Parts: sequence; C-alpha cells; structure tokens
Amino acid sequence: MKAKEIQQILLPPPPHMVGDGFRVHNFFPSGYSMAPNRMSPFYLLDYNAKMEFSPRKDPRGVGVHPHRGFETVTLVYQGKVAHHDSYGHSGVIGAGDIQWMTAGAGVLHKEYHEKKFSRQGGTFHIVQLWINLPAKDKMSPPYYQSISHARIPVYSLPEGQGQVEVIAGEFKGVKGIARTFTPIEMYNFRLRSGASLVFSLPENYNTGLLVLEGEVKVNGEERAETDRFVLFRNIGEEIALEAQEDCLLLLLSGEPIQEPIMAYGPFLMNTKEEIVQAYEDWSSGKFGYLEEE
Repeated sequence: MKAKEIQQILLPPPPHMVGDGFRVHNFFPSGYSMAPNRMSPFYLLDYNAKMEFSPRKDPRGVGVHPHRGFETVTLVYQGKVAHHDSYGHSGVIGAGDIQWMTAGAGVLHKEYHEKKFSRQGGTFHIVQLWINLPAKDKMSPPYYQSISHARIPVYSLPEGQGQVEVIAGEFKGVKGIARTFTPIEMYNFRLRSGASLVFSLPENYNTGLLVLEGEVKVNGEERAETDRFVLFRNIGEEIALEAQEDCLLLLLSGEPIQEPIMAYGPFLMNTKEEIVQAYEDWSSGKFGYLEEE
C-alpha cells in the first residue's frame, strides 16, 4: 500500500482573537488561503494553542451569534467552555470533552469560559472546526451531540504505547461515537514516546494532522512539532506515525463534498441567494432568541 504523500507541514498562522476568550490560529481557510474545498468537508480550523488566562470575574468569550448550513465541533483539551443556544440547550465541556453542534437550518448561540475556570484562570487549549453539510442537509433541524471524554471509544496500542480515541469513523475495528452526515474519520492519538503505528485512509479523502503536544515523525521522513499542521496530498492511503516524545495529535480526514461553497460571515451555504435568505431569516427572528447575559 502506498504512503499518503505529505504536501506541506504548516506553521501556525499569526493568531487573532475571536471575541475576548479565544486566541486562535486559523489554519484554513484563510490562514493559508486554501481553496474552499481543499479540506472539505472541513471548512475551518481554528486552533487555540495553549494559553494561560489570568483570573477574571466576568467570563471571557463570544457573545450571541447565528449559524446556518454547517456544524461546529469544539474539542477541549484544557480549560472549560460553557455554551447556550436559542433552542434551550446549554452545558459545559471540559478537558477531553467534545461539543458537536449541527447548526443546520439556523441557531443562535454563545460560548465563553466556564465561570469557575474564569475565576481561577489557567491553561486554555481547544480546537474548533466548521464542518460543511451537503446541500440536501443544510436545512436540517439544529442538533447537539454532547460527547464526554469517558464515552469516546478507544483503541489501545500494545505494550502501553498509547491510545487512539475514535471520535468519528472507524479505527482498526473500533467505531467512533459521533454521528456525521458525510464520511468522516476523526481521531485523537495519545502516544507515548517511541510508540509507532500504521493505518490507512481512502486516497480521495482530504486529510490533515494537527500536533497539539510533542513531536511526531510522519511516514518515516518528516517531523512535525507542537502546533504544526500536516497537510496530505490525495495520493496514497497509508500513514505511519512514530512518536519522538509523548504526543497528542488530532487526525482529520473526510470524503470531499463536491458542491459549490458560498460562505459569508457566520453562514456556509451553496449560493449567494441562500446567504441573503439566511440574513433575512436571522433578522426576522426565525433563529429564535437568546439573551447576551
């Protein structure tokens, strides 16, 4: 089986603030000016590298805003994030937890540092993804998957070399927990120094690997350090990983959605007319109501 070729190992782009609580490196689509479908079905990757937040009484975060036409996936590695939406959903996601929100036809929500974490301060380390929906599913009812760390299925490497948390898809017979609209493989690799493993993904899947901690050698040739993103070409199927030290990696891979993309602000649709309609529906209250406080 041929190795999946590495196109480039990307340094984190300059950070920017989302609200006052999320300091993110946007790897795509704007950080490296990737074509809208280059990592489809993943449209956006915002990476909040490890950052120390000082204690604060009023939680930092992002105020009320709308979404339509895609899913947001928030993976918390350190810290705690609280959320509320216009359909009455709310909750807190802590270290290892995941919130998978299908915005679908439209939802208002807000995200911020959980109150106790905000008062104490500490290390904050998260990833947020936007995952596109195919045209036939863009107006699906809003839906939540709250995935606690304890519920994520795990593949254990031999001799205590580490674990693979199977968030979506399937890894060596272990099926992921997340429901997806299109074929997606998403794993957390938690590897001990010296660990090695080989796995395969379909050649046509768009694939990337984010190094959250440590250093890993990929396909026996290139090393990727902390906060780097490994972008693969759609050539070959096999990926080999060798942990150069204890490391934490996020693997993103999925079947491309071969449809036009029209993105504007918080909406991700197929046409300009659908974007205009989304703004009209939002302004007329069809996304519900949510207070700032």
